[in-house]
Amino acid sequence: MSAELIHVGFDNYLTLDRVLAVASPASAPMKRMVQRAKEQHRAIDLTSGRRTKAVVVMHDDWVSLIAITPETFHSRVAQLKPTLAG
Repeated sequence: MSAELIHVGFDNYLTLDRVLAVASPASAPMKRMVQRAKEQHRAIDLTSGRRTKAVVVMHDDWVSLIAITPETFHSRVAQLKPTLAG
């Protein structure tokens, strides 16, 4: 079994098969989700001190904060798996 990794910036990668959703961090529900994940120690900050541009909801209620936009994330997935580009 090989995991497909997606580069999310600053030498950080996420496993594609554990990603459930990618969203903008601007909405109130996403802000609450991130805050709750931080309180429960289920947030992974992969921004290297940069501004969070996307929130990745992972399997098992984990949340990853990344410094690339959801559109950039999608294009990287599409390059890896052209059939998912839709």
